Amino acid sequence: MTPNFLRVAFVLAACLTTSAAQTPLRIAAAADLEPVLPTILEQFQKETGIRAVATYQASAALAAQIQNGAPFDLFLSADLGYPQKLIAAGLAQGLGDGRAGIPIIYARGTLVLWTRRDSHLPLPSLEMLGRPEVKRIAIANPDRAPYGRAAVAALKKLGIYEALKFRLVTAENIAQAAQFVDTGNADAGFISLTSASTLRLMEDGRYLVIPADLYPPIEQGAVLLSQTKQRVESKKLLVFLMSTPVQQEMRKFGLTPGQDNPAAP
Repeated sequence: MTPNFLRVAFVLAACLTTSAAQTPLRIAAAADLEPVLPTILEQFQKETGIRAVATYQASAALAAQIQNGAPFDLFLSADLGYPQKLIAAGLAQGLGDGRAGIPIIYARGTLVLWTRRDSHLPLPSLEMLGRPEVKRIAIANPDRAPYGRAAVAALKKLGIYEALKFRLVTAENIAQAAQFVDTGNADAGFISLTSASTLRLMEDGRYLVIPADLYPPIEQGAVLLSQTKQRVESKKLLVFLMSTPVQQEMRKFGLTPGQDNPAAP
């Protein structure tokens, strides 16, 4: 081989190595994480040098993309059902309780009823929902989103679902449900405490925390995707996500702590 050929080969190899090292982790993240996860990922990069980028959508939509081969490394779902289905299909691996077949419960969500401050409605309450001026109530799609299912469960347990179901306005996900109410396209909405705790919605509106005994727990599950080529880096992010400082940060945004830390990579 000529010296010039060797130099070119060396440069190409170096470029490929650098490119691989800079490939970010690709996170499929539930829509309710959009207010809190960007800051967590920035801190993770500062501490580890590992860059991660997230795509925020309804958990059902993300699960469907993963089943169709979307190139994600990690799935942070708003519930456990979709990660469990991916594990059963051989498309993901959980590390909950130290076992590969169980998703990590990284957080638990809280359902709230939210209204705008300028809506001329009284303070949010379950009784308020029956008022004639409350014509549209936003919820996330109960067929696809755990917060939507939680809202329907709460209304049914209270015995008021049948009276209110024709007022329900269905959003694709919890972030869109919050947008419906904040933009005046709904008079009230069942949204996540995570959304309600953002600066914008704190300024724009008021909320009522729905009693937890009115709906099933919203346990949010994480899994590694089987196709990932960045298994070690993905596990580092999971460990970081479950660390005490990050769990405390998520609590500020309405996500209560999950379970014990997964095993370190």
